[in-house]
Amino acid sequence: MDYPCRGRKPPPATIDEPMTTDPPTGSGRGLRRTFDEEAERYDRIRPRYPPEAFDEIERLGGLTRGSRVLEIGCGTGQATADLASRGYEVTALELGPELAALARANLARYPKVEVIVADFEQWPLPAEPFDGVVSATAFHWIDPSVRVVKAADALRAGGALAIIDTDHVAGGSEQFFVDVQDCYERWDPDAQPGLRLPEPANVGTDLDELNRSARFGPVEVRRYEWESTYSTSEYADLLGTYSGHIALGPSVRARLLECISTLIDDRYGGRVAKRYLTTLRVAQRVDERALR
Repeated sequence: MDYPCRGRKPPPATIDEPMTTDPPTGSGRGLRRTFDEEAERYDRIRPRYPPEAFDEIERLGGLTRGSRVLEIGCGTGQATADLASRGYEVTALELGPELAALARANLARYPKVEVIVADFEQWPLPAEPFDGVVSATAFHWIDPSVRVVKAADALRAGGALAIIDTDHVAGGSEQFFVDVQDCYERWDPDAQPGLRLPEPANVGTDLDELNRSARFGPVEVRRYEWESTYSTSEYADLLGTYSGHIALGPSVRARLLECISTLIDDRYGGRVAKRYLTTLRVAQRVDERALR
């Protein structure tokens, strides 16, 4: 379903650190390497993406069985499996060697998938362009001065760029996410007092970056709301895969997770539900020769 598009505002950086809040430049950009430290946990607990998103990537991008797809930031293969199951030939880039090793194991049944340990900014593009470029909760980590231009360079004319973002939004166990802020304010030195989760309708979608590039046609937007329920241990595991939590250091992180776990056990019966908003942007590369 389409929603009105607004200027995208970063969601809060605590209340369990939504997936798309990490800064792509400066010192914060170094956080993108922290995921490799928790590769097995990441593989075990990170959620998959709504299957409808891949239906739309195929439809809007004109992809078919045998299409060549470049995936940027594959993690342990959460989105890659959905792409490969459709018969695409997938070249999947992953910065972390431990994550990439798990992705290869998870995707071993797909002979047309190649997982490469590489930094997209530095990776040399092959001579043959791709039919699609896909990045699931990873595009925000790439240098903004490079990501759109190089993604366009990787595509044939008419090829599609698909960007998936995931935000933690209001819903699920709503009072828990109010109460848990006390744990962050106690143990996270960067926590901002009184943060609250955004309503889904207030999470904007950035179209300016693609439009300014003049390399892509109109951007199609799809948004999907969904929930996942976690036990106390599962939720602590999930938090342990977020870069901001990893960067806290083991002692502070342990105290923070103990505080959160005690809250879930004592006041929420050992289970909480988290509501997600997944946003898909798809745009096709224009044929610059036709514009001359």
